[in-house]
Amino acid sequence: MLNPFDFIFTTISLVIAITIHEFSHAWTADRLGDPTPQLQGRLTLNPLAHLDPLGTIMLFLVHFGWGKPVQFDPYNLRNPRRDAAFISIAGPIANIILAVIAAVVVRAIPLIDTTFSIWVGFLQTLVVINVVLAIFNLIPIHPLDGFKIVGGFLSPQQAHDWYQLERYGMIFLLFLLFPLFGPRAPINYILSPILNTILSVLLPRTPLI
Repeated sequence: MLNPFDFIFTTISLVIAITIHEFSHAWTADRLGDPTPQLQGRLTLNPLAHLDPLGTIMLFLVHFGWGKPVQFDPYNLRNPRRDAAFISIAGPIANIILAVIAAVVVRAIPLIDTTFSIWVGFLQTLVVINVVLAIFNLIPIHPLDGFKIVGGFLSPQQAHDWYQLERYGMIFLLFLLFPLFGPRAPINYILSPILNTILSVLLPRTPLI
């Protein structure tokens, strides 16, 4: 982040990734029959509708933040648990799709015109940010998307037991995010191999995380 271009690229990529992520939640909820996101003005690609001021500031201060959560009413859904899982997974899927598109463009730019090479750095950052956001949100801990995704595909009794863990979600998450027992946070040891594998496919010959 000492490089001004890195700061600009990262900031723009974060805004795009969070906006796409939250919009996809809202769009999916609307398609499944819940008008709540539309009534709350979330069916838009305007970043101001999806960025949480405190969550955005925290991203730059401690490298952990959040967007404004998309609210939906399960009573408007035909199958509340299953549809909640679909709504939850829509955000990570949208980020992965955007990352793949950006990676394809990165490879195509040198074939088109080397004068566009300045965009390579931005697109590489966009790929990394979207992959990180998608994989992080798939962790099955409340309030991350992965928690509802898992709950949506369990039996009713299993789901009931699973949702009892919701109250402990922030404790588990804080444990993963802070380096309590070493120089790196536990989440780094969990996610780095997955992220590096995905990024090595999307961005070969690019420094990994």
